[in-house]
Amino acid sequence: MNKSWILFVASRYIFKGRSSSPVLAVLGICVGVMALIVIISVMNGFQLGFIESIIEISSYHLRIESFTPENAAQIQEAVLSVPPVTAAVQFREFQALARGRRYGQQAVHLRGVYENTVQLDKFMESRLEFEEGGFDLSDARNVLLGTELARRLSLRTGDEITIYSITGIMSAETDEGGIETFTVAGIFRTGYFDYDSSWAFININSVDFLDPESEIKIGVKLTNRFHDKISLDQIQKKLSGLGFSDLKLSSWRDYNRSFFGALRTEKLFMFILVGLIFIVAGLNNFQAQRRSVLHRREEIGLMRAVGSGQKAVQFVFIIDGAVIGLTGAFLGLFFGLAIASNIQAFFTIVETVINYIIGIMNSIADIFGTGTAGNFAVFSPAVFYIKEIPSKILTHEVILIFMFGFLSALTASWLASRKITKIIPAEVLRYE
Repeated sequence: MNKSWILFVASRYIFKGRSSSPVLAVLGICVGVMALIVIISVMNGFQLGFIESIIEISSYHLRIESFTPENAAQIQEAVLSVPPVTAAVQFREFQALARGRRYGQQAVHLRGVYENTVQLDKFMESRLEFEEGGFDLSDARNVLLGTELARRLSLRTGDEITIYSITGIMSAETDEGGIETFTVAGIFRTGYFDYDSSWAFININSVDFLDPESEIKIGVKLTNRFHDKISLDQIQKKLSGLGFSDLKLSSWRDYNRSFFGALRTEKLFMFILVGLIFIVAGLNNFQAQRRSVLHRREEIGLMRAVGSGQKAVQFVFIIDGAVIGLTGAFLGLFFGLAIASNIQAFFTIVETVINYIIGIMNSIADIFGTGTAGNFAVFSPAVFYIKEIPSKILTHEVILIFMFGFLSALTASWLASRKITKIIPAEVLRYE
């Protein structure tokens, strides 16, 4: 039998039907796909901003430790000869206490680097946004401060700051050891509050006076940080061939395991919670298709009586579910990507509409002499440490969300269409 009638009947049911259930099912899937794309994109923007700051500034893609200062240059040169490596920089770090000239004191994480570090490491340079001054460590007495750290100590470029190293003071031979005065040469912003509130950079040559016991480490950047395991093996083989077999090598995954694990868990649970929309939409489609099967018992019995197979009739309703799923998923995909790509403008419109409503309510409240509400902000700078709302669209996640929306409708239609197997044509037609 020619199967073209299946598409004809399916199109009649979905486009000529009088029920509004297909429209509601399409809207449910559309809203689910759109909401999940926007929410996950904003979450990606926040999380990847944190992750990039941590990896590019703090942990690097790979770290090499446990070597003597005399071998630092040789190891650095050997690492740079490995093809995936784009940068290898030496650094030293320690904890200290910073005191401004007039205001209080603050614990600080000091990292000593060479003055040409940002020229060698372009990834690090891209994450440091200088609000005052620049990356100037040409003078051994220059220091670069995070924006929040500078604000807490009420410091600007050109001001002096005193650094106290507890380890340096304890190990110093003179009373002045472990204490040094620096000049603020730059104030940077990373977008990650912990770094902006507690990090500072100095010239690596100044570390000996403050904390001579801090060891030299080498931070490595790769062309692709997700190839860290392969690159780690290549570097290890290279260094072992030169006689450096006792070095400690670690990846960014190991260095930040707990933090990145928490971010993945947070994202997974958010995905699941927002994905419950698909369950609601799927249940709506399931009930709509079940009602459609029951209302069309006579038509189903007639189709079976003239020779249509059970699977063919069942396929009519599955096609309806597929059309509903594809329509809703494509609409949700379109609106979701449009909003996620213009997230700042979207939230500006939302805030404008809400504040307009609040303004009307305030006008009414003024008539009765009651209190008024303030302006509304989705991501207020007073609460969130951001300049603008970030958004990052990941292709594989968008495809996954689209498939969730489509398959939820398709699965619901398949489950509902199984009711057809219980319909006996002879019994249906006997009463007609």
